[in-house]
Amino acid sequence: MTVLLHIKRTPPHLLFNTISPSPAPNYINPTRGGGGGGGGGDQEENTTNINTTNRSISISIKLIVILSSLLFVFIVTTTVMGFFTFLRFIRRGKSTTSRRNKILSNRRVEDAEEVPLPLPDDQLTDNSRSKSEDNFSLITRPSTSRSSTSVIRRFSWEEIISLSANFSTVIDQGGFSTVYLVHFPNSSCHCWGAIKIHENSERLNRNFRQELDILLHLGHHENIVQLLGYCDEQDEKGGRGGALLFEYVPSGNLQEKLHGKAAVRMPWKSRMWIAFQLARAIQYLHHKCTLPIVHGDIKASNILLDDQLNCKLCDFGSAKMGFSATLLPSSSTSLSLMGSPGYIDPHYLRTGIASKKNDVYSFGVILLELITGMEAFCSAKEQLLTTIAGPLLRGGREDKVDLRPLMATEDLSHSEEEEVMIMASISALCLTQQPSHRPSMADIVTTMTNKTSSIYSFLTTEKNHHHQP
Repeated sequence: MTVLLHIKRTPPHLLFNTISPSPAPNYINPTRGGGGGGGGGDQEENTTNINTTNRSISISIKLIVILSSLLFVFIVTTTVMGFFTFLRFIRRGKSTTSRRNKILSNRRVEDAEEVPLPLPDDQLTDNSRSKSEDNFSLITRPSTSRSSTSVIRRFSWEEIISLSANFSTVIDQGGFSTVYLVHFPNSSCHCWGAIKIHENSERLNRNFRQELDILLHLGHHENIVQLLGYCDEQDEKGGRGGALLFEYVPSGNLQEKLHGKAAVRMPWKSRMWIAFQLARAIQYLHHKCTLPIVHGDIKASNILLDDQLNCKLCDFGSAKMGFSATLLPSSSTSLSLMGSPGYIDPHYLRTGIASKKNDVYSFGVILLELITGMEAFCSAKEQLLTTIAGPLLRGGREDKVDLRPLMATEDLSHSEEEEVMIMASISALCLTQQPSHRPSMADIVTTMTNKTSSIYSFLTTEKNHHHQP
């Protein structure tokens, strides 16, 4: 009893101390100024925590910067490596294509006796004939092209000597080749032929193989001289290289007809027909072959004529196949340039870019020769026909250019004078300095067909002739 009374009388705080002698925790907020030394310790701890947090943030930022830099370097490196890998892939593809074409070309030229040539238009090579046989008749099969049969034959060097009678008759001679007359004693298709013998050198042998490859892909066109056979053997003693055997075109070339010593002014309609046939031949090369072909040396002496003044384009030694334009290397010399003085495209001379428009330019020069009767290049005066006719070509209207001041006096009808102006306007377009402004050969053929009555008349006669039984 005494004890209970004592507890009741005891103040609550003393009673707490009596029951729980342990000191009570200090919950005083240091910001309120209480607690003295205990508040200062908490402040130092919080400052340490803040510094630790700041250091962690700084380290995180540095890690992010480093990782971002590494990622950027990785992306750049991957992009560069991918670009060079793509370039290697492209170069490897070109190299593979080049090797494949070379293999095929070598196969056509070197192994023709064992493997049939992959020729267009069902052309055949005579592989069944032994070298000991003394029979020069040609194996033929009808071509898919309009007109006659087509054949390609591989000859031995002994056969070439025999056919040419030991190279007894020279038809023509160029800088690096000579053309001889040959005779086929037992042939029902071609009694006479012309064989082009290249000189023997490494560079000329490459040119020979290139020309042969183009001729084998050419197919048959009535206004392009026909390849009958070839010989890829070499005459080491005589210094002769490969041989190409063509059909024989008996009446010379356009250069002789226009500017030779015995040249006689041809009637305007004949000149028109030659121009149109030449345009069709170039159109065939540019637009109708399996692979586009740029002739590269269109000139009057490379336009052969038969007895009826039908033209045959020849000499594919400068031709290029299967491209739209190519840039000559800086090391190229004048020997590798396409074209001849008076006919060569000035844009090609300035840039080295060879394209179909080079042939279009040369065709424009041929038109000037046919219209005026003047040579493309006068060596005595060192004067270009394009320079002489330039003021008249530039001064005319788009549809009619008058070149009559440069023409020899001749009796032309009114319609023929109109045709002269139309042809002169076509020539002016072909000779435009900017190649992109020149017409295509397909456009030229269409214009000549639609705007000249002489060509329409010729085409009608030709159509009727081909439809005769």
